[in-house]
Amino acid sequence: MKFLVAGVGAIGSVYLAFLTKAGYTTCGLVKKGKVKNKIEVEGIWGAFSVPVKTVESVSELDFIPDLIVVSVKSYDTEQILKTVKPVVGANTLLLIAQNGYGNYEKAVSLYGEERVVLSRIIFGAEQLGEEKVRVTVCADDVVIGDPSGKIEEGFLKNLAELFSKAGIPTRYNRQVYAFLWDKIIYNCALNPLSALLEVNYGSLAYNPQTKDLMNRIVEEIFLVMEAGNIKSLWSSSKEYLENFYSKLIPSTADHYASMLKDIKRGKTEIDALNGAICRLGKKFGVETPVNEVITSLVKAKELISNFKGGR
Repeated sequence: MKFLVAGVGAIGSVYLAFLTKAGYTTCGLVKKGKVKNKIEVEGIWGAFSVPVKTVESVSELDFIPDLIVVSVKSYDTEQILKTVKPVVGANTLLLIAQNGYGNYEKAVSLYGEERVVLSRIIFGAEQLGEEKVRVTVCADDVVIGDPSGKIEEGFLKNLAELFSKAGIPTRYNRQVYAFLWDKIIYNCALNPLSALLEVNYGSLAYNPQTKDLMNRIVEEIFLVMEAGNIKSLWSSSKEYLENFYSKLIPSTADHYASMLKDIKRGKTEIDALNGAICRLGKKFGVETPVNEVITSLVKAKELISNFKGGR
């Protein structure tokens, strides 16, 4: 298979490095002035350095990709989906490898359900420089699937095996959309508080004040999901929170949300996380006061960071 990784930040760097190392024809689409010639990987999945190919424009690409891994921040999703259109061939599929709600929906609206593979990514990666990335934590396999059921199941299972053999643990599951929401809940509870308070996930769980806030965030999300008939892997917020504190937090306790760096740069994915919960709450007639306050605080800190930066 031939791959285009659209967006070579932390997660994109991992996909570009591991797929290149595995011997696949792979190229990364980067922003102007961000061309990479190699990627050095370190962390829990091993250490290596591999030469990579990157381009600043799809016009420079010398092949039609079989799969485009979309790994930009959620606020850039619409633009990148339009940018890659010239190299979306008759059989090209897109893999949504992003945080938050709405990315899959935007891709489907442009390309159709039969062209879009959804993933739930719950490993963490940190960029240490333009050409260096560290895989920091992994709470579970990447889960891939097709919520519409229009993409051949055998292909998706083979794709999951391909990623796993390349070094990115991945499995197929028909319920991938429920897994995505599982990650949305996780991110909504942890990311904004980690960014606002500048602490790791473990600190949030051990502090009674932040633990109470996370509980309320999660409870509101479950009310929204119930009102919107959004399927969950859990029967209740109580069941989710038991797993959250007993399994998810311990395996990622030392991790700091990438939103911490984003908020200092003045732009975050809050609109695809807690902000999306607020919008869906309004749509379904559910009040989400804690998520609204969290969203407002993050947006306020974004503005403060932009003001300090002179923008």
